[in-house]
Amino acid sequence: MHINLTHNNKSFQCDLQSPIDISIPLVPGSETVNCFYAPLLEVSPVIAGDFIGSTESGGPVNFMNVQLNPHGNGTHTECVGHIAQERFTINQCLKAFHFFATLITIQPMKLENGDLVIMPEQLKAVLGDAITEALIIRTLPNDQSKLKRHYSGKNPPYFHPKAIELLVQKGVQHLLTDLPSVDREQDEGKLLSHKSFWQYPEDIRKSSTITEFIFVAPEIKDGLYFLNIQITSLEIDASPSKPVIYSLKENNT
Repeated sequence: MHINLTHNNKSFQCDLQSPIDISIPLVPGSETVNCFYAPLLEVSPVIAGDFIGSTESGGPVNFMNVQLNPHGNGTHTECVGHIAQERFTINQCLKAFHFFATLITIQPMKLENGDLVIMPEQLKAVLGDAITEALIIRTLPNDQSKLKRHYSGKNPPYFHPKAIELLVQKGVQHLLTDLPSVDREQDEGKLLSHKSFWQYPEDIRKSSTITEFIFVAPEIKDGLYFLNIQITSLEIDASPSKPVIYSLKENNT
């Protein structure tokens, strides 16, 4: 199934039957990503009297309870409700689900204190004058260990607040990253990059989102893609999500 799309006065063709999934599968137990000391994902059958919701245990159907923390247990998309005192939910804030997205690859810079940080000058060098509605950032090094890595207490890479300011200036409404957070793991609750992205509390960008814990395989090339962000209709600040991108082929005129 092919569709034609127009972006910046250029026409593109997109094959909707060839998705590229950039989410990390949610796997119960320790064999998936985890951060901020969140409990591991748990899946267990409903038990009621003689009924057990597990065919492996002799039940007629699989009928499972799922316990997870969206922020700590895998790919998730969050809204300003993540940091706001006011109540905003991802289901209320994310009302469009398809975007043109630019994929870039960056190796965070090592600062004198040992922190690995994505700096504004790096983004300037890669993006130039480009303006993009959605930006997907793959960090280096990039390998399969990102699918199972536990980040708690390890001070993973993060974004300098000025880098986030630059993205806002460039019109980025939806930021996707393979990092567990745009802010430092221990930052005394300042959350400067989150606040900068959502312009909170002065000029709140209610419809903007941050998606964390993606994984973009090494063979996927940087460039322009068509992005679909899939979420559950949860009335909380974040939802487990499934971002999917599609390659674009420019139509010859």
